[in-house]
Amino acid sequence: MLDLKKEIQYVKGVGPRRVDAFKKLNIYTLQDLITHFPREYEDRTKVTPISQVMDNENVLIEARVITNMRERYVRKNMVIYQVTVEDETGVATITWYNQSYLKNQISRGKKYRFFGKAKNTFGKIDMNSPIFEPEGEVKKTGKIMPVYPSTYELPQNTLIRIMENALIDVKDLPETLPEYIKKACNLCNIEQAIKQIHFPDSFKELEIARKRLVFEELFHVQLSLFALKNKYMIEEPGIAFSKNVKMSELINQLPFKLTKAQLRVLEEIDSDMESNKIMNRLLQGDVGSRENDCSNYCYI
Repeated sequence: MLDLKKEIQYVKGVGPRRVDAFKKLNIYTLQDLITHFPREYEDRTKVTPISQVMDNENVLIEARVITNMRERYVRKNMVIYQVTVEDETGVATITWYNQSYLKNQISRGKKYRFFGKAKNTFGKIDMNSPIFEPEGEVKKTGKIMPVYPSTYELPQNTLIRIMENALIDVKDLPETLPEYIKKACNLCNIEQAIKQIHFPDSFKELEIARKRLVFEELFHVQLSLFALKNKYMIEEPGIAFSKNVKMSELINQLPFKLTKAQLRVLEEIDSDMESNKIMNRLLQGDVGSRENDCSNYCYI
């Protein structure tokens, strides 16, 4: 059975060591985690030819490594690792810093996908510390990836991996909206919305998920406002003013005539003030407009 109140430390990949880091994000339970939504997304689905790479943009390139890994010691505690790659349109230099393990992960002659921020300096293409994986894999590239609000103690890759683990356990998530509302407003179910908002299959699916979650948030806000209004209307007695006081005496002293709409609104206000129900009104009108002066109002 799904336990949304399960403490965050028991989610796979968290453990006691990362609990404090999650608390800084106000994440204490599984429910807190799956409702920690991305702040933006990276489109890692479209491959950009090297010749079309623009300066200072995040791109995905698919290229073959044409050199052995070059290792260069710049200073103490700083080692640069570089390879040159090419596709049908051009060449690029890929650079990493202090990542010696890459010597065993990238091989000359093989094709990889690289995603990261590129530099185009007069046609010379460079990419520093990109995410990469061999051609054919789709763990890190070839899909839309979330970017979460986080802290330096929780790198994006770590948070994404933990979120993936959490969503595997999210099955039969209890629905929070009545079926008739979902049908009337063309909304997807809550489980689909939660999974697609984190790892969307497409931008269309992302919009469907966002529509559902935004609707639900506003729906709950509206329900809370109605509940608050009903509480004051039913439980809290207002001041019932005397019925012997007539506003007509004041109205007759005005140096101008009120419109029919203004008189109607004043009669309704007079009636409300004579009852013991709390009155909350918002009067709306355009100054100088005989048509609209105080003719529109609503309860708040």
